[in-house]
Amino acid sequence: MPPSLPRPLTGLPVRRLTRDDLVPCADLSEDRGWPRDEHRWGLLLAAGKAYGIDDPEGKGLMATCVVTPYGPDLAAVGMLLVAGRHGRQGVARHLMQQVIDSTAGTPLSLYATPAGRPLYEEIGFSAVGLTQRMDGRFRLPAHPDSQGTGSRPGPADGAGLTIRPATAGDLPAILRLDSEAFGLDRTHLLARLPAFADHLRVAEDGEELVGYAGLWPSAQSHVVGPLIARDTATAKLLVSSLAGATDRPLRADVDARHEELLTWLEACGLEPGSSTTVMSLGNRPSPGDWTQHFAPLSLATG
Repeated sequence: MPPSLPRPLTGLPVRRLTRDDLVPCADLSEDRGWPRDEHRWGLLLAAGKAYGIDDPEGKGLMATCVVTPYGPDLAAVGMLLVAGRHGRQGVARHLMQQVIDSTAGTPLSLYATPAGRPLYEEIGFSAVGLTQRMDGRFRLPAHPDSQGTGSRPGPADGAGLTIRPATAGDLPAILRLDSEAFGLDRTHLLARLPAFADHLRVAEDGEELVGYAGLWPSAQSHVVGPLIARDTATAKLLVSSLAGATDRPLRADVDARHEELLTWLEACGLEPGSSTTVMSLGNRPSPGDWTQHFAPLSLATG
């Protein structure tokens, strides 16, 4: 049996959060040393189901957790945060169990930090993958060969592709490509992407859309995500295009299996940062095609 909450916290109700809770959610992020990211919280509260526990001392929110549903086959869990003053008292486990119960058996996925992984393992999650964060000032390598494109032009090196800003008319093609890469319909999330991202790019090969990527603000950086592309060469061109649209440092959480992209990003000035473990509850194989899924929109949305 999981340990019970200390008596002062026993029975605290878990409630659904709304847009009215945006500032308290950002306050809690700041309390935990994370960027406030009110912009991202706005997306999460609109596209997902957020849960929280009010601080019994009247100091805003004591804990939060967000579930982003993708139909009956998967829901992504993120933003499990507990105020520092209430840490190590079983609050995270209590809230997480309530969230699991609310999903009625839907398979769950999440990105776990090293600090959070032991709790998730105790609850029943298992590790199924790894992501690597890359941060820094982007600059193209001085030598073309260091981009991993080789010397002969062709489909494998991105030759002939067009990278351009996305338009409203691109949304159906983006959704089709994303559904193939992610494995599930994310219309309710991606329909909000044009308003959420500062920049949204697509890659075209002739009349076929073969990749797309967004760039959105977080603290003093710009985050690349989602990054969906038919191959690594296309992903590189999308990142290069987005990097040219900002003077901020870039950040990306890249599936660690994409070693070529990670090597190239490091050659472009980004440095390896923290890594997160992809974890699953429900014994369901990961949907989609990871070879086209390079980076999530946000770790919180899966």
